[in-house]
Amino acid sequence: MRWVVDDMTREITHHLTDALLMGYAAGALPEAFDLVIATHLSLCDACRARAAGFEMLGGAVLDEAAGPVAPLADDSLEATLARIAEGPAAPAAAARRDPVLPVPLAEYVGGGVEAIRWRRVGMGVRQAILPTSREARARLLYIPAGAAMPDHGHTGTEITLVLQGAFQDDDGYYARGDVEVATEEVDHTPVADFGEDCICLAVTDAPLRFNALLPRLAQPFLRI
Repeated sequence: MRWVVDDMTREITHHLTDALLMGYAAGALPEAFDLVIATHLSLCDACRARAAGFEMLGGAVLDEAAGPVAPLADDSLEATLARIAEGPAAPAAAARRDPVLPVPLAEYVGGGVEAIRWRRVGMGVRQAILPTSREARARLLYIPAGAAMPDHGHTGTEITLVLQGAFQDDDGYYARGDVEVATEEVDHTPVADFGEDCICLAVTDAPLRFNALLPRLAQPFLRI
C-alpha cells in the first residue's frame, strides 16, 4: 500500500501505535487496516517517518537473513544498458486531489466525496462500506454536526480516522488527520463537533458491542 503526502494546515495530535505501524511495514495487517494507515500516513509527517524507520529495519533484517547473493546472469550488464537507453518510462497521470479524501482513499472510492455511495442509517448518519478483504471491514461515516453515535464498546479493534470536521469522546478531541485506536477496553459515545459535519474512515476487525437495544437490532443490517 503506497501513500501520497497530502497538505495539512493543523498539527495532528493523535497518532498510530508502533504495533500498527510495524504490522503495516511487515505487510501483516488486513487490507482495511492497510487502507486507514496509508491514508493517515499521507496526512501525518510524524507517523510517516516512523513507518519508514520500521520499513528500513525490516529490510535490514531481511538482508541479514537472505544468505549468499545469487549470481547475476551473463547478459545482466547488457540488459541494464538497454533499459537505460530506452529512457525513462512515461510519467504516471497525476493523482487527483480531493479536499476531503486523501489520495490512497480516493483511489479506493474512485473519486472524491461526490463519488461516495452513501446509505442512510438513521438520525442523519450515513455510511458507505468499502470493498476490502474479509479479515476486516472499512466504512466511511458521515455524521451531522452535533450528532452522537450510539454508545458502544468493541470486541476487537476499531481505528477511526477523521477526514472532515471533528468528534469528541471521553478519550479526547479528534480533528482532521487524527486517528483513534479503540480496543476491547474502550466504551465510548463519539459526538460530532457542532462546527461542521464530520466524515470519518472507520475500520473494524470484529463487530461493535452496542449498549442500547435499538442499535443492536439494527446491527445485522448495517454490518457494523
